[in-house]
Amino acid sequence: MEQLILTLVFLVVLFFLLGSGVWVGLSLLGVALTGMLLFTTRPAGDAMATTIWSASSSWTLTALPLFIWMGEILFRTRLSEDLFKGLSPWLGRLPGRLLHVNVAGCALFAAISGSSAATVATVGKMSIPELRRREYPERMIIGTLAGAGTLGLLIPPSIILIVYGVTVNESIAGLFMAGVFPGIMLALLFMGYIAIKALLDPASMPPREAALTFVQKIRASFSLLPVIALIIGVLGSIYAGIATATEAAVLGVIGALVLSFLQGSLTWNSFVESLMGATRTSCMIALILAGAAFLSLAMGFTGLPRDLAAWIGALELSPLALILALTVFYIILGCFLDGISAVVLTMAVVEPMVRQAGFDMLWFGIFLVIVVEMAQITPPVGFNLFVLQGMTKHEMPYIARAALPMFGIMVLAVALVVAFPEIATWLPAQMRASP
Repeated sequence: MEQLILTLVFLVVLFFLLGSGVWVGLSLLGVALTGMLLFTTRPAGDAMATTIWSASSSWTLTALPLFIWMGEILFRTRLSEDLFKGLSPWLGRLPGRLLHVNVAGCALFAAISGSSAATVATVGKMSIPELRRREYPERMIIGTLAGAGTLGLLIPPSIILIVYGVTVNESIAGLFMAGVFPGIMLALLFMGYIAIKALLDPASMPPREAALTFVQKIRASFSLLPVIALIIGVLGSIYAGIATATEAAVLGVIGALVLSFLQGSLTWNSFVESLMGATRTSCMIALILAGAAFLSLAMGFTGLPRDLAAWIGALELSPLALILALTVFYIILGCFLDGISAVVLTMAVVEPMVRQAGFDMLWFGIFLVIVVEMAQITPPVGFNLFVLQGMTKHEMPYIARAALPMFGIMVLAVALVVAFPEIATWLPAQMRASP
């Protein structure tokens, strides 16, 4: 009975603060402070100061603002234009033609940015006008962009994977490697859907454009080569063990600055804008992490996570049943919270039961990110949908319906990762095994 009262108090205060428009990080701090004052005898102020400092001073967390800054720098270059011009000659002969640029462009930018919303905005800025001009189906343009934009959460360097790794004390480099094959798999599933849709309804596709020679394709893609080299350099240095995730992030920032300088897009204004953009995003995430750390401490003192984990353990759910329950739970939670908030808010309760069930925490991180990706395209708080609404001027129900097939594909991706966990665990195992 006491634990039920604790749970209700935490939930009521949390939803009251979130519903009042208070920032997520401050809402978490408010809930934790309420729990400490009402249900423990420890001085709340001392505990909050100590916990916030320890959560904010983690060396692992330094990779976060650096990878965000790398994406912010490249966001202000001609990258969106280069993505379309460089990819379209190679993809124009596939069934579905230039719709594949949405997926391939998002996958490529995801390996730079780590942010889902930034991926949608960058690729959509160029692809939406170009695809509309060529009269591709509007619903397919929006749907594929909404779905493929979620790759920014999965393909390394993923911001949410860094947050998850810091929260559960797992290797960031290992999580990055675990995200590579699932990210590629999800991109291929999206492209497969586009191809099947085009083959079933060829009349909806515009006429083929004139074929280019191999040399012409190379020339069109020449501007993308430095960006691809930067991605290979950042991820390759992590895989080879030459650099940690934080050191690779430094290389990424230096490479992004050099590329934008050579392009002529690095001005003092763009430098300051990229730095301030990265600072704002990093501070927002750091505040959420600090609030979640204090909430975890407060819940730990009340014994709530331990009792909930024991209660779920008493249900004797099979590992598959537990995964199904967590999938439904996070999809519902993602309808109201952004992905990072959903992860840090729940890890205090979910981590003990997941470890007790014997799941690999690297694998669980990838599973969790794919499920959280679904929330990016589910109303009412689907951030990709909001970005697309601003770019296309369509109503939210129209955009949500266009993204619905992508949601189904993500469900299939979750099923594949659960059925074949090696998709996520093989590459990190090879990285650990290499001398």
